[in-house]
Formats: sequence, C-alpha cells, structure tokens
Amino acid sequence: QLVESGGGLVQPGGSLRLSCVTSGFTFSGYIMSWYRQTPGKERELVARIDSTGTIRNYADSVKGRFTISRDNAKNTVYLQMNSLKSEDTAVYYCNRYSTPLNWGQGTQVTVSS
Repeated sequence: QLVESGGGLVQPGGSLRLSCVTSGFTFSGYIMSWYRQTPGKERELVARIDSTGTIRNYADSVKGRFTISRDNAKNTVYLQMNSLKSEDTAVYYCNRYSTPLNWGQGTQVTVSS
C-alpha cells in the first residue's frame, strides 16, 4: 500500500515536503520513485532513489529544486520541493520504480499566487 501526503496550495517560490508511507512489501529492497500527473497528460517520472538512498536521479525539470530521500526504518520516501513553479502543479504519486504496485490516491500540489 502507498499513502501519499503533504500536498497543498503554495505560492510560487515556496516549498513543500511530500511523504509516502508504504506497507506490504520489503521497502528497503526497492528503488522508489515519485511521479506527477496533470489532467490530460501521462504520468511523469520526477525522481527516483535507490534502495540505500545513495543514488538519486531527477527529471531535468526539477533538478536542483527537488530532493528525494528515504527512511528505510519508517518505510517512507520523501520529496522535498523548493522554488516551486506553477508548472509543478500536479497530483504527485510514489511507487516502486521497477515493479509498480497499485497506485495510491496521490497528493495534490497547487502552485499559484
């Protein structure tokens, strides 16, 4: 199970921290990812992190602004989002990277003044 939280309404330039609490699998054994989706568009990979938290990859559109991290003791993956832009507005989801589970409900992030 994947439960995302932490979204909300924020002004451009602001920050949010998303959390994804997982259960039902051995979290520490999987690469985890954050994705986002806007109406009418396909889900986009935003960031991924390897099982130990050592290797992180980002979409070009968020590089330098977003940071993915994980706490294997808490079965949780995070996404720190800074310098938010209106184009970051989307529903954000987490999932396993290579063998995705059923998608959670996501968390809405709206960047607007």
